[in-house]
Amino acid sequence: MDGEVNDNEAILKIDYNEIPVTDMAAAKAFYAGAFGWDFIDFGPTYAAFENAGLDGGLRLEDAAFGTGCLIILKAKDILAAEVRVTEAGGTVIRREDFPGGRRFHFTDPSGNELAIWSPNGKYDPQAANDPDA
Repeated sequence: MDGEVNDNEAILKIDYNEIPVTDMAAAKAFYAGAFGWDFIDFGPTYAAFENAGLDGGLRLEDAAFGTGCLIILKAKDILAAEVRVTEAGGTVIRREDFPGGRRFHFTDPSGNELAIWSPNGKYDPQAANDPDA
Protein backbone atom coordinates (compact mmCIF):
# COMPACT_ATOMS: atom_id res chain seq x y z
CA MET A 1 0.00 0.00 0.00
CA ASP A 2 1.37 3.42 -0.95
CA GLY A 3 -0.02 5.42 1.97
CA GLU A 4 -2.87 6.90 -0.09
CA VAL A 5 -6.37 6.24 1.19
CA ASN A 6 -9.06 5.73 -1.40
CA ASP A 7 -12.72 5.08 -0.81
CA ASN A 8 -12.41 1.43 -1.85
CA GLU A 9 -10.28 0.78 1.23
CA ALA A 10 -11.72 -0.01 4.62
CA ILE A 11 -10.06 2.99 6.30
CA LEU A 12 -10.96 6.69 6.29
CA LYS A 13 -8.55 8.80 8.30
CA ILE A 14 -9.28 11.62 10.73
CA ASP A 15 -8.43 14.78 8.83
CA TYR A 16 -9.76 17.72 10.81
CA ASN A 17 -11.09 18.68 14.23
CA GLU A 18 -13.52 21.51 14.91
CA ILE A 19 -14.00 23.09 18.30
CA PRO A 20 -17.39 24.75 18.78
CA VAL A 21 -17.20 28.10 20.57
CA THR A 22 -19.75 30.68 21.70
CA ASP A 23 -17.36 33.67 21.75
CA MET A 24 -14.86 33.68 18.88
CA ALA A 25 -12.62 36.45 20.24
CA ALA A 26 -12.39 34.87 23.70
CA ALA A 27 -11.74 31.41 22.23
CA LYS A 28 -8.97 32.67 19.94
CA ALA A 29 -7.36 34.53 22.84
CA PHE A 30 -7.54 31.41 25.01
CA TYR A 31 -6.06 28.98 22.48
CA ALA A 32 -3.38 31.45 21.38
CA GLY A 33 -2.40 32.21 24.97
CA ALA A 34 -2.60 28.67 26.32
CA PHE A 35 -1.13 26.75 23.38
CA GLY A 36 0.49 29.26 21.01
CA TRP A 37 -1.92 28.56 18.15
CA ASP A 38 -2.27 30.98 15.22
CA PHE A 39 -5.52 31.52 13.31
CA ILE A 40 -6.72 32.19 9.78
CA ASP A 41 -10.15 33.84 9.78
CA PHE A 42 -12.78 32.71 7.28
CA GLY A 43 -15.39 35.31 8.13
CA PRO A 44 -16.79 36.10 11.59
CA THR A 45 -17.99 32.54 12.33
CA TYR A 46 -14.94 30.42 11.52
CA ALA A 47 -11.21 30.50 12.24
CA ALA A 48 -8.84 27.71 11.21
CA PHE A 49 -6.05 27.04 13.69
CA GLU A 50 -2.40 26.44 12.90
CA ASN A 51 0.52 24.99 14.89
CA ALA A 52 -1.80 22.64 16.78
CA GLY A 53 -0.48 19.28 15.55
CA LEU A 54 -3.73 18.46 13.71
CA ASP A 55 -5.61 20.70 11.30
CA GLY A 56 -8.81 22.16 12.62
CA GLY A 57 -10.76 25.25 13.45
CA LEU A 58 -13.00 27.15 15.80
CA ARG A 59 -16.66 27.21 14.74
CA LEU A 60 -18.97 29.84 16.24
CA GLU A 61 -22.20 28.41 17.66
CA ASP A 62 -25.14 30.18 19.29
CA ALA A 63 -25.05 27.82 22.27
CA ALA A 64 -22.71 25.23 23.72
CA PHE A 65 -22.38 22.28 21.34
CA GLY A 66 -23.71 19.23 23.16
CA THR A 67 -21.21 16.68 21.88
CA GLY A 68 -18.10 18.87 22.15
CA CYS A 69 -15.47 18.75 19.43
CA LEU A 70 -16.38 17.59 15.95
CA ILE A 71 -14.10 14.93 14.48
CA ILE A 72 -14.02 15.16 10.67
CA LEU A 73 -12.82 12.43 8.32
CA LYS A 74 -11.87 12.97 4.67
CA ALA A 75 -13.18 11.02 1.67
CA LYS A 76 -12.48 11.32 -2.04
CA ASP A 77 -15.98 9.99 -2.83
CA ILE A 78 -18.34 11.48 -0.26
CA LEU A 79 -21.40 9.68 -1.64
CA ALA A 80 -19.71 6.29 -1.24
CA ALA A 81 -18.64 7.28 2.28
CA GLU A 82 -22.21 8.23 3.12
CA VAL A 83 -23.43 4.81 1.99
CA ARG A 84 -20.77 3.14 4.14
CA VAL A 85 -21.82 5.18 7.18
CA THR A 86 -25.52 4.38 6.83
CA GLU A 87 -24.92 0.69 6.05
CA ALA A 88 -22.80 0.46 9.22
CA GLY A 89 -25.64 1.88 11.33
CA GLY A 90 -24.93 5.63 11.28
CA THR A 91 -27.59 8.28 10.68
CA VAL A 92 -27.00 11.27 8.41
CA ILE A 93 -28.25 14.40 10.16
CA ARG A 94 -26.99 17.24 7.94
CA ARG A 95 -25.33 17.97 4.60
CA GLU A 96 -23.64 21.22 3.66
CA ASP A 97 -21.48 22.89 1.04
CA PHE A 98 -18.71 25.28 2.05
CA PRO A 99 -16.02 27.17 0.13
CA GLY A 100 -13.58 24.21 0.26
CA GLY A 101 -16.01 21.44 -0.70
CA ARG A 102 -18.88 19.67 1.01
CA ARG A 103 -19.53 17.51 4.04
CA PHE A 104 -22.17 15.58 5.89
CA HIS A 105 -22.67 15.15 9.60
CA PHE A 106 -23.84 11.89 11.07
CA THR A 107 -24.38 10.20 14.39
CA ASP A 108 -22.88 6.85 15.25
CA PRO A 109 -25.01 4.20 17.03
CA SER A 110 -24.02 5.74 20.40
CA GLY A 111 -25.21 9.21 19.38
CA ASN A 112 -21.77 10.77 18.82
CA GLU A 113 -21.75 13.36 16.03
CA LEU A 114 -18.97 13.19 13.44
CA ALA A 115 -18.58 14.47 9.89
CA ILE A 116 -16.99 13.45 6.60
CA TRP A 117 -15.82 16.04 4.08
CA SER A 118 -14.63 16.02 0.50
CA PRO A 119 -13.05 18.73 -1.61
CA ASN A 120 -14.82 17.20 -4.62
CA GLY A 121 -18.08 18.67 -5.89
CA LYS A 122 -21.14 20.23 -4.31
CA TYR A 123 -24.43 18.74 -3.13
CA ASP A 124 -27.62 19.05 -5.08
CA PRO A 125 -29.44 21.82 -3.13
CA GLN A 126 -32.41 19.51 -2.46
CA ALA A 127 -30.17 16.72 -1.08
CA ALA A 128 -28.20 19.17 1.07
CA ASN A 129 -31.38 20.15 2.92
CA ASP A 130 -32.84 16.65 3.22
CA PRO A 131 -30.86 14.12 5.32
CA ASP A 132 -33.16 11.38 3.98
CA ALA A 133 -32.34 12.13 0.32
